[in-house]
Amino acid sequence: MSQTVGAPKVAAIQMNSLANVEANLASARSLLEQARARGVKLAALPENFPIMGRREADKLEAAEALGEGPIQAFLSRCARDLGMWIIGGTVPIRSETRPGKVAAASLVFDDAGRFVARYDKIHLFDVNLPDREERYHESATIAAGSKPVVVTTPFGRIGLSVCYDVRFPELFRHLLAEGAQILCLPAAFTAATGRAHWETLIRARAIENLCYVIAPAQSGMHESGRETWGDSMIVDPWGHVLDRVREVGAGLAVAEIDLTLQQQVRERFPSLSHRRFQVTV
Repeated sequence: MSQTVGAPKVAAIQMNSLANVEANLASARSLLEQARARGVKLAALPENFPIMGRREADKLEAAEALGEGPIQAFLSRCARDLGMWIIGGTVPIRSETRPGKVAAASLVFDDAGRFVARYDKIHLFDVNLPDREERYHESATIAAGSKPVVVTTPFGRIGLSVCYDVRFPELFRHLLAEGAQILCLPAAFTAATGRAHWETLIRARAIENLCYVIAPAQSGMHESGRETWGDSMIVDPWGHVLDRVREVGAGLAVAEIDLTLQQQVRERFPSLSHRRFQVTV
């Protein structure tokens, strides 16, 4: 199927974030400028784009109150300066109900720099990786969210999610029920789980919901000694990978979002109307 002429371009931005917030913001700005130079109208940054600390608790020191702080000001300024919608991966936002913890908040800014939506990561990565000496306990510093979020944009209805959420397909059925046409999934997948499951999970969420998926990711070795998988990609509703970042480290995947093509796919292959169990919202 051919793309519609003038379909908007989106970008999944890949980073190798450090423990230094200012350095990470400078890297993000450069990548956003590269995306804008390629005609991108919507760019998504990866999970933890402003800080990948040496310790999990480092994010608490960089935490901001909602609507305040240099990270949120940066996202607003970049969106306004570049005339681009930006989905800010995750930003550590101080929890109002859980003192000493933060929300892993995916924040959306429009092309005038206005804050328009927030999604707090629901599923937290508290796991011991099988056959490996890797342990993660996100709930020690992160307060889990509870509400699925879909935001209306000029490019379509975007369902927000973060990293480990990808393993819980019922969340994406909720997003679909709320009208999602595009799914955004910023991540910092471990190298081990990414090698095994990343592409399979991203493409599965696209195929089963007949949605586009924008999946920006962290990539490479970080100062904590953690290694992330990368392979940032954009996938169409039929499960085709439209573009991906194959190299380790920073980069961007760019592709067109064609909602006319998506509607044709949904009409010609009406699996969504064949479901026997419905998700209520």
